[in-house]
Amino acid sequence: MLDNSTPSTKTITQNRELSKNFVSNVFSMMFIALGITGTTAYWFASSGLVHSLSGGIGWIVMLAPLALVFVMGGAFNKLSAMAMMVIFIVYSLLMGMSLSYIFLAYELGTIASTFFITAGTFGTMAVLGYTTSTDLTKFGSILFMALIGIIIASVVNFFLGSAQLDYIISIAGVLIFTGLTAYDVQKIKQIGASTEHEGETKQKLVIMGALNLYLDFVNLFLFILRIFGRD
Repeated sequence: MLDNSTPSTKTITQNRELSKNFVSNVFSMMFIALGITGTTAYWFASSGLVHSLSGGIGWIVMLAPLALVFVMGGAFNKLSAMAMMVIFIVYSLLMGMSLSYIFLAYELGTIASTFFITAGTFGTMAVLGYTTSTDLTKFGSILFMALIGIIIASVVNFFLGSAQLDYIISIAGVLIFTGLTAYDVQKIKQIGASTEHEGETKQKLVIMGALNLYLDFVNLFLFILRIFGRD
């Protein structure tokens, strides 16, 4: 007698294919967003527009992306997939404007080498997260708590201005976002294999997954840049 509670080979194959397509779409969208951010950042820096990002405009450009993240997460059920896509593109543009300062603060060679180091680290952890059979849920909870810790430490160091503490925060940031990359990829893989979400809801989950990986990559890049770009 067949055990109906045990998934059939066909079902397992279908779930793997769904997961594979979902993860592929997430990474494609993440790469598009990174491309928009990188192109915008370089253009703003090379054209001199980065110098216009001061005063009130600078604060708007810096804080607006954070507000858009909250909008995408808080209004997930209300927004259409198209609306979320537009918000994600605007978010990528604003992040590019905000990050254009790195081309003034660091040498182009340092930025390029840091990018390749970040891409290699991110890619390795993404493969690990996708292929591992270990449940990373508990690790994710620990990493999120550690992330809150470095955010608080960063705020404190904003007033202290300690170079040593900044270095420690940077190393911790690299470790945290390296781990979060594997955790997020595994979570995205699991969401993709689920048949609970279809149609527009799944399209919106693709965008949110791309946003999470985008944030992992950008933050990992910035923390590594702070380490290798130190005088």
